[in-house]
Amino acid sequence: MSVSYCPNLTQHQFYMYFVYVLKNVRTKELYYGYTDNLERRIYQHNLKHVDELIYYEAYLSESDARRRERRLKNYGQSITYLKSRIKDSLKI
Repeated sequence: MSVSYCPNLTQHQFYMYFVYVLKNVRTKELYYGYTDNLERRIYQHNLKHVDELIYYEAYLSESDARRRERRLKNYGQSITYLKSRIKDSLKI
């Protein structure tokens, strides 16, 4: 839907933040991160080594995205649950 059809919404309200999971193609190691530009961030990762995007979540709030990233990086239970949800994607 275009902003012009919703006069009460501003362009800023459509700005998204992403929490993502990348898998290193060679080592199969997973990397978790957050960004406001998913395409640019994947490109930056691939300058160092070849990574494949296997999962992402989109948030309107930057603080929500940062909180989710911290939970994935610091709490094993969050990663375990996420891996169980995307188990078939991890096999690819």
